[in-house]
Amino acid sequence: MGSVRDFRPIFFVIGVLLTTIALAMLLPAIVDGIAGNPDWQVFLAASVFTLFIGVAMALVNRTGEANLTVKQAFILTTFSWIIISAFAALPFVFSDLDLSYADAYFEAMSGLTTTGSTVISGLDDAPPGILLWRALLQWLGGIGIIVTAIAILPMLRIGGMQLFRAESSDQSERVLPRTAQLAGAIFLVYLALTVINALAYWVAGMTAFQAICHGMTTIATGGYSTSDRSIGLFDNSAIEGIAIIFMILGSLPFVLYLQAVRGGAKRLWRDTQVRWFMGMVLLALLALSGWLWLSSGMPVDSAVRYATFNAVSILTGTGYSSADFGAWGSFALPAFTVLMFIGGCTGGTTGGIKVFRFQVLYATARAQIQQLIQPHGVFPMKYNYRPIPDTVPGAVMGFFFLFVVSFALLAMALSLMGLDFITSVSGAATALANVGPGLGPIIGPSGTFQSLPEAGKWLLSFAMLLGRLELFTVLILIVPAFWRD
Repeated sequence: MGSVRDFRPIFFVIGVLLTTIALAMLLPAIVDGIAGNPDWQVFLAASVFTLFIGVAMALVNRTGEANLTVKQAFILTTFSWIIISAFAALPFVFSDLDLSYADAYFEAMSGLTTTGSTVISGLDDAPPGILLWRALLQWLGGIGIIVTAIAILPMLRIGGMQLFRAESSDQSERVLPRTAQLAGAIFLVYLALTVINALAYWVAGMTAFQAICHGMTTIATGGYSTSDRSIGLFDNSAIEGIAIIFMILGSLPFVLYLQAVRGGAKRLWRDTQVRWFMGMVLLALLALSGWLWLSSGMPVDSAVRYATFNAVSILTGTGYSSADFGAWGSFALPAFTVLMFIGGCTGGTTGGIKVFRFQVLYATARAQIQQLIQPHGVFPMKYNYRPIPDTVPGAVMGFFFLFVVSFALLAMALSLMGLDFITSVSGAATALANVGPGLGPIIGPSGTFQSLPEAGKWLLSFAMLLGRLELFTVLILIVPAFWRD
């Protein structure tokens, strides 16, 4: 077993990931070059610098053994997101956007964690390279999140994620053996969905460039758009309908798509997590449609259209907007706050608490109530027709406790920086749940995070990382005992 202080395999993997990011930077450089925008030089320089660092890290730290221990996987998972964001921020810093490094890092972290919060305004006039780079970050982040959620986090037994662990007799399992094979198959599904989504947008009326950018950010449930008005710019019900379908597809477990290809689409619907998620979508759109219709007298078809799009966008953590839902009255604000926290399914690209944890808590509470009624009865808890392992309910409750405490501390820290109540609370919620827009006039769907203090942007960058990596992965690194062999 490798020492926790043996960083060579960690640096090797980060080096490979940095090389990937460096090569991705060449695409916006080409687009800017074709458009005659001088920012192509910025992307090229950032790409060369990142490529040099990445290749050097990979070559220097190359070892004969490619396996990671569980402790090394904790370190790799957190540090890869931190370091890649640091390099991905470079094009934002040196472009003509006039961003500080805190702004640029916030934008890069928001992209890679598919949060979708932004500090950039004037997107309609921004260079095409920058718009493509934002979309690429979310697209690469989305596939990274899926692979992390199905291959690494279940092995680390975080917050009940062990429910999704592949069957194995080797309990001291090392982390990378079958990951590459699974990641390859999932990447093909992810790519296919992105291409279909982009084509559908193009047919519905977007330009080819807009369709490509939105195709990448929809399937990644990221929400970066090419316009300050987001999807509202198009005011096109066909585009909104396509977005709803692909936001939902991005929120479902990608492993089920592989199973559906082999064994038919029934596999997808048999999964109880998928059924619960679809039930929540239906409940949210009925409640918000009814509220809009009754409170504002909006025609039924318009109420259903706006409520469905924005409810699905926030529930899936995408963060697109077709209207300023912050102005929808007293019921809408708490409703959207609740939707922010829920999120989608594990193994998809969404953030939030995740549907399976609500299922486990429901099963636990139900068993508890049955036990009170019949003290001598035996009531097994089940998830997806299987008994829930004894370690899972405790892990899920631990996750909920940490989530609430983290949310409260973040909200209080933001309020200490002089931000108002709605901005502090919704800012903490949207960052921790990786949603994107907050609520209120400052960071709501029609605002940006630009006016927040720099300390607030660093804090929210940390919150995005914390939420994306399921809290424990990051917080365990603060515990001194972790670093002892």
